[in-house]
Amino acid sequence: MNNLIEITGLTKAYTSQNIAVNNISITLPRGKIIGLLGPNGSGKTTLIKMLNGLLTPTQGTIRINGQPVGVETKAKVAYLPDRTYLAGSKKIYEILDYFCDFYADFSRDKAMEMLHILDIAPDVRLNTLSKGTKEKVQLILVMSRNADLYILDEPIAGVDPAARDYILRTIVNNYNPGATILISTHLIGDIEQVLDEVIFMRYGYLVLYTSVNNIREQHGKSVDAYFREVFAC
Repeated sequence: MNNLIEITGLTKAYTSQNIAVNNISITLPRGKIIGLLGPNGSGKTTLIKMLNGLLTPTQGTIRINGQPVGVETKAKVAYLPDRTYLAGSKKIYEILDYFCDFYADFSRDKAMEMLHILDIAPDVRLNTLSKGTKEKVQLILVMSRNADLYILDEPIAGVDPAARDYILRTIVNNYNPGATILISTHLIGDIEQVLDEVIFMRYGYLVLYTSVNNIREQHGKSVDAYFREVFAC
């Protein structure tokens, strides 16, 4: 099966006047890095939460690996939220212990290798680290899993350019090549170098799903420039 995600008629309505995701249908393949792009309020976070099983659709279906979202899919989805959920008082090695216990596909060796490369001591407490280093640790935890789907929500927001470069290299070099990475970000210019495909959303609707090469060949523009044209920003 070449398709990893199949979304059909997906809608999430918080109220009759607040429809965050509106009748989206899309199929996403394996082995791609896909940008989920759109202005604030476009429905990106709601879509991400439904893929993770954190929200229930109002109507429509999501299938990952041919299975509806549930216990089986959660075991194969690695999620990096835009805000940390880790206890700051914990030492890094304690967090690694937790991930080893909780995720069968987590590689402690892989995580330790990346921590060593960054010269991050595993016996330091998370709350003693800078924001950029915390972001790196959280990404290391996610990318040390052998998942089918990696969902990264704003993985480079609020960190310096050097940290961004490291994060992008980590994403490209450490994920399962048969898996798919879905990255939500506002920093399109910084991340488009690693993208294979893009999804544009606005007001809960799917505006565009295409390859990065198509945008460059058909419109003669970067993804960032074309995004600004489509959304007039």
